[in-house]
Formats: sequence, structure tokens, C-alpha cells
Amino acid sequence: MTTTDHDDAELEKTGLPPVAETVTRPLAVSGIVAAVWAAGIGLTVLTTITLLGWIAAPRGALGTGLPGVFRTAVGFWLMAHHAGFTVPRGRVGLLPLGLMVLPGALLFRAGGWIARTGRVRGRYRIGVTHAAFALAIPYAVLSGLLALVASSSAIRPSAWQALLLCFLLAMIAGGLGAARTLVSTTNRAPWVAMLGLLPRRARSVAAGVTGATAVLLGFGVLIFLTSLLFHLSEAKNLYDVLKPGVVGGVLLVLIGLVYLPNAALWAVAYAVGPGFAVGAGTSVSPSGVFVGMIPAFPPFAALPEPGPAPAVSLFALAVPFVAGAVGGVFTIRYQPTEATEAAPLWGFVSGVATGGVIAFLAALSGGPLGGGRMAVMGPSAWQTGLLAALEVGVSAAIAAWIANWRLARRTPPSGQAPLDDDQDTEELEFEEPDPVLATVDEPLPEGVIPLRKRPASDH
Repeated sequence: MTTTDHDDAELEKTGLPPVAETVTRPLAVSGIVAAVWAAGIGLTVLTTITLLGWIAAPRGALGTGLPGVFRTAVGFWLMAHHAGFTVPRGRVGLLPLGLMVLPGALLFRAGGWIARTGRVRGRYRIGVTHAAFALAIPYAVLSGLLALVASSSAIRPSAWQALLLCFLLAMIAGGLGAARTLVSTTNRAPWVAMLGLLPRRARSVAAGVTGATAVLLGFGVLIFLTSLLFHLSEAKNLYDVLKPGVVGGVLLVLIGLVYLPNAALWAVAYAVGPGFAVGAGTSVSPSGVFVGMIPAFPPFAALPEPGPAPAVSLFALAVPFVAGAVGGVFTIRYQPTEATEAAPLWGFVSGVATGGVIAFLAALSGGPLGGGRMAVMGPSAWQTGLLAALEVGVSAAIAAWIANWRLARRTPPSGQAPLDDDQDTEELEFEEPDPVLATVDEPLPEGVIPLRKRPASDH
């Protein structure tokens, strides 16, 4: 990039390189532009994949003609946001959670762009909320219109689910993207620094919930893959029944990958206790396995044999208690307390919040797969969430009490910094915020310390 004489003069005068001005737009305009960009890129990717499948597969499978292919791609785009649809034989709500990665990543980028270019006013936390709303509202309206476009006599997407779930995904992913942009000048790891935007106690609870949920989901993936490894012959038999061919085999593997988060959450439901259903009147839980005919889909080969639950699978019952221990330690690690009796309370609160998160994810992981027996698929959200809250909450309370007690032993003598100001809980430091969010002009949130502004040069 070349410099002008004006830039050289400014460099010679101030001793500092010129700072490029950030172009700002009205927040509503930035939100609309970002929403159209995120939806357009997602539709382009899915339309390309659908078109390739239409060329390789029988022509009637993915629509008739290019308009039908586009309508199918819009349906896939809505499915990626977990919006269900109705077919002549019933409703389909068992959708892959892995597809949400595509729109989630695009909305994350869009939220960061809004934070950089939109005229966001108010405190930093409020600014992040405004950026998220500016993206979520037009994105949800656009998704509702696309649901009407994709509707046909054979498939009718749920417009209200498209509006609600697209709004929630845009709020969460876009808000995280805006927050990530805000902390881009911090000297801490980005995801750790983002916690600094929360109040101190909310920060500690969020850290505990994140740690416990990550442990549950990680063990869920491990349980599923281990069970599938022990049933590879059954998976091969199901694959042979389908006879997908080369192209179909690749698509089948991709479908299995995008359903991996669903399988992990079903394994979490098994570890927590209630288990899950693979059809009306069926149950897969530690108390026993009662299944009938199952869909010819290779991941279902991981299901245990009907009868008593395998003894080795009962070790999975320890998973929620391990997750609670991690969550309790994280909760106290981020915010110790001088009141010993309060530590178990905050640990239990993080466990209950973890149960709420698991209940929400369990509800998304299941759903009907048409009518008849397949109308009931997946775990019970309220049962899984309730037992997860109790199991994770109790172990988190115990772990939080022990962790706080150990920290209290290292409390400095009276007259020095109290436990709440423990040096382990470092505060965030931000550089001059103007180059990042030029229009956010209110003070930083509690716990965020701005670095010194660059001194003006006299020469």
C-alpha cells in the first residue's frame, strides 16, 4: 500500500502511522446487509451441493428442474436452522444439529462485521445486544419469507419454527461474533476475554456451565463412537441393505457426520438416566433396552442389543458427576467467595443451569420422523434436563465447596487483599477501544481495564 504526502507529513509530525478511519453505517442498515450476506452465502453453498446431488442422483429425487432444485436447497437451508417440515405422512423434526455449523459460522462473522461498522451506542454489553438484535430481526424475517417460498404440496416447512429458531441462532451466534470483535484488542485468549463482558458472578456461573456442558458432550461423543466400534458388523449390514453406491456412500457418510451431535446428546441422555426412544413404545436406558424395528441408518447400529443394558455401559452413569465436578471447580476458579456456605450454592446454581442447557439441546436432538411408530424419536427433554440438573448440581456443589476451601487456605492475612480479589482471577485489559468500536463511547464493563491511550507527541 502506498502512502501519500499527507500521510508522510502526518508520520513526520506525530511519529505515529496514520490510522485508517472506520466506515460506520446506521445499525439497522448494517444488520440488514449482514443478514442478507449470511443467508445468501449459506444458500449458495447448499444450492451448489444440491445441484451436484441432482446431477448425480435420479432427477426426481431432489426436485424437478432448476426451480425444484432451488426449492429443495431452501428446504435444506431451513433444516440447517433446525426448522421442521410437514410431509403427507406426518411431520419431520429429527434434524441434524451438525448442519447448524454452517449458518452459525456465517452469523458469527456477520455479528462481528456489524460491531465494526454499525453505529452501536451505549455500554459494551448493551452494544453487543443491539448488534445481535440488528442481525436477528431481519434474518428471522428473511427466513420466514424463504419458508413460504419453499412450501409445496409435498413438503411444507414450518414458518413459525423458521422465524423462532433463525432468530435464536442469529442472536446467539451474532452476539458472540460481536463480543469477539469487542475483545479483539485484549491480551487474553478470545473466549476467556469474552467472559469478561459479564458481571463477576455471572462470569463464574457461565464458566461452570461451559465446563460441565463440554464434559457431558465430550463423553457423549466418546460413548457413541465406542458403542459403534463394538457394532461395526451391524453397521456394515445396514450399509449393504441401503446399497448407496459411490456418490450415495459419500453422502451417507456426510449425513452421519452431521447427525453426530444428535447421537452425542442421546448418549448423554443415556448417561444421565432417562435414556431415549427410537420409536413409540421403545426405550434405551440403563434400566433396559426395549426396541423393535429401527430405520436402516448405519449410526443406529450403535444401539445395544434388546434386554438388560450391557454392564460396561453402566460406567457411563458416572459422567454427569464428573461433569459436575469440573463445573464446580470452574465456578469457584473464576469467582471465589469468602462465605464458605455460599460456595456450594453457586456450584449447585451452575449445575442447574447446565441441566437447562442440556434440556434445550436434548429437545433439539430429537423429534418425529414421520407418523406412526417413528413419531417419537430421541430423549425426553424435561426428564433429561431435570436429572442432569440434580446430578450435575449436587456434584458441582461438593466440588465448589472443596475448591473454595482449598483457595481459602491460601487467603492472605487480614489487611491484605480479600479472597474475592484473588490474583488467580485476572482482570481483562483492553487497548484503546476507538479503532475497534468507534461508536461505542460508554465505559467498559466491570473487570475490564482500558490500557493507556497513546500519548500525543509534541514534536
